[in-house]
Amino acid sequence: MSTPRNAPLVAVIGAGPAGLMAAEILSRQGVRVAVFDAMPSAGRKFLLAGIGGMNITHSEPIDPFLGRYRARREQLAPLIGRFNPDALRAWIHGLGIDTFVGSSGRVFPTEMKAAPLLRAWLHRLREAGVQLHMRHRWIGWAEPSDHAQVLRFATSDVERLVQADAVVLAMGGGSWPRLGSDGAWVPLLEARGVQVQPLKPANCGFDAEWSTYFQERFAGQPVKSVAIGLASGDGGALQFRQGEFVVTQTGIEGSLVYALSAPIRDALDADGGATIWLDLAPGWSAQRVTDELMRPRGARSMSSHLQSKLNITGVKLGLLRECLTKEAFADLAQLATAIKALPLRLTRARPIDEAISSAGGVAFEALDANLMIERLPGVFCAGEMLDWEAPTGGYLLTACFASGAAAGQGVLDYLATLGR
Repeated sequence: MSTPRNAPLVAVIGAGPAGLMAAEILSRQGVRVAVFDAMPSAGRKFLLAGIGGMNITHSEPIDPFLGRYRARREQLAPLIGRFNPDALRAWIHGLGIDTFVGSSGRVFPTEMKAAPLLRAWLHRLREAGVQLHMRHRWIGWAEPSDHAQVLRFATSDVERLVQADAVVLAMGGGSWPRLGSDGAWVPLLEARGVQVQPLKPANCGFDAEWSTYFQERFAGQPVKSVAIGLASGDGGALQFRQGEFVVTQTGIEGSLVYALSAPIRDALDADGGATIWLDLAPGWSAQRVTDELMRPRGARSMSSHLQSKLNITGVKLGLLRECLTKEAFADLAQLATAIKALPLRLTRARPIDEAISSAGGVAFEALDANLMIERLPGVFCAGEMLDWEAPTGGYLLTACFASGAAAGQGVLDYLATLGR
């Protein structure tokens, strides 16, 4: 497809899902699009995230789906409403990639890989005239920039200036610095008076103060058929969620921990520490646990008794011994209570560069309804640069695609107001 030379030029900075989706929306309407990225190739984080199985979105009903975005549900709902999970799947099918719904409700490409999808997408973008410029690190604006966006890029040998009619910033958060999402854009926007919430780890692990013995014996072991309980904000009953996690040298991580990382992190930020509660027998009632423990054990040790009656052994037994005093472990009533609600004190979140994603970013209050920065006309934001977070399970990618589409459409509306 040939784009007219006099067509407006839009610079998209960031070649991840949000930036590429903005580029696609724009190129469909005959806009010249140049995509810039600091990395040697496009979609680095997208490809790495897909190594274990490319979870593209989720099939659950839209109301609980939107609830996964917690405090930013209101802001993301209209964006996802215009590019919802069904639309995302249809778009993927249009690339010649089939999808299927897994047993958990998660949606995957049939081949379970990101690479075929990305290859097909980049081919279509190039066919539409989109230009990709790799190894271009954005380092801000040249002065003055009153009538056009004059962008500065550091390349391998020289600094390059690019003048554009509008800009889409889609450089990710701060959780994957080796893949380009290093948060280096934060001071550039703050210097222009843009409100940016501090970047924080999301979908991350947490530290606990394990004993040396527990570290050496159990680090790396999964804890399966377990639930984690958190106290509700109003001090009410514990709310438990079932799944599995992994004991690490420093604490805990894994899918169940990631699903609860936002409230755990918020509790840490508020109080300097956070207590979670482990239900080591989620399929058993508290009364049944008590009844089984109270059965005579004869000459058997307590460990053998727990294994025989409750199938608690290995790392679960280790957690009980690690988190309880000797006296509490020997007291059947206290032990029964702990099996259903074992307190584990967490001390800190793991560093942001270890996290799957990040929270914080450009505040929605700094943007208009089209995701344009109000203090910087013609500059739009999309993807993880925005101040939102979500658990894994397809919610992260869905919001990145949807916000990229919204930013692309926002640029089209903006250019229309300029008569371009």
